[in-house]
Amino acid sequence: MFKYFEYHTIMAALWRFISAVIDWRTHLRFITGRPLVDAVFVTNMRDEFDRKIYLGNLRPKCGHMNGPRYHINGVIGRTRSIDSVTGDLLNSQGRRRAKEQFIAAVKWAQDNGVSTILLAASTKRLFGDDGAKLKALFPELLFTIGDNGTMFLLMNETFRALEKAGLTPQNSKIGILGPYGFLGELMTKTLVSKGFKVVGAGSNVSGLQRMKGQYGIDVSESFDGVGKVDAVIACTHSEKIRLTCESIENIRKEGRKLLVVDVAEPSNLTEDEYRKCKSVVIRQDAGNGYSPNLRYVLGWISYRMMRLTRGVTFGCFAETLSLAAATKRNESVKQHDWFMVNDETMGIVSGLFQKVGFTIPSARCFGEPVKRFDLEMHPNLIGIDLSQLATNSQDTCLSEQ
Repeated sequence: MFKYFEYHTIMAALWRFISAVIDWRTHLRFITGRPLVDAVFVTNMRDEFDRKIYLGNLRPKCGHMNGPRYHINGVIGRTRSIDSVTGDLLNSQGRRRAKEQFIAAVKWAQDNGVSTILLAASTKRLFGDDGAKLKALFPELLFTIGDNGTMFLLMNETFRALEKAGLTPQNSKIGILGPYGFLGELMTKTLVSKGFKVVGAGSNVSGLQRMKGQYGIDVSESFDGVGKVDAVIACTHSEKIRLTCESIENIRKEGRKLLVVDVAEPSNLTEDEYRKCKSVVIRQDAGNGYSPNLRYVLGWISYRMMRLTRGVTFGCFAETLSLAAATKRNESVKQHDWFMVNDETMGIVSGLFQKVGFTIPSARCFGEPVKRFDLEMHPNLIGIDLSQLATNSQDTCLSEQ
């Protein structure tokens, strides 16, 4: 066990060292006296797997450390990860420690000339819904939660997937996990406005009732009350409403695969669980942005560590890079409240994406191409016990078969 963690500690340190050495754009900025970084994505780590590959058994004394480095059209971005995982932010002590780490990371970013800061992953509401206290501490910086960029990309990816799967308001029912969250509510609002029948599921009882009253959708606290659906939009990674092989069997229609559009980080349908039931699921990563101009320092090594592909980054990262680019163009973006998620702000982000060159990526499932969206199951597979369909983790996505 010691040797195992020692190996990952050495590899993580080596990756950070080599990334710093070959990051010539940052060296050039240092030599010429310019800000070293334009956009910083302050984030917690998703899980212990992230902690293993980025830190091994080390713990940074400052509470934060460098993650992947990016550049696009003259804008330099940097991930700065705090030494907390998603689970740590579920209790008051963990949140208090995460706040201290976050503020320390912002101070580091400010000292290196940053203009734009992202509250990434589970830190988005770490300082309240509006981030007022954080903004007061650093009034000269632009803060964003990135949800407008994520939502804009999610909507485009969702409707592309629905169209490819042949799902229309007339022939389908869509489940939304976590419909009361920011992404979940906007997704619900959009689908309902287009005539889709929607059912929301989650553990927040009062939130479900609010959504039922406001949008007229069916709601359930568990998968048992969801009924049969054609697709699921997963907008939460809550353990209380997480997709499993069993829940998928409960909600998918007989003879049909279930379409899962997963925007949650960490993923709602985990990769291990997906591998067990992938013969009855077509899953798509969602909420990411793509640009052929986006580059990672150390290339494929870095983007694979993020569980992404070439030219692809999270939607919130894409928004932050686009805002930093707008700041460099002297556009008045700082006066806008980037903690508000609405159609108007998404429209602004859409324009910023066009200027930088961000679009939706090709459909992917845990980084692998999704080539087919046919939900009809092969007749020979119908009636086979689900356990017989499980395959090992080396298999590619169902959509490639």
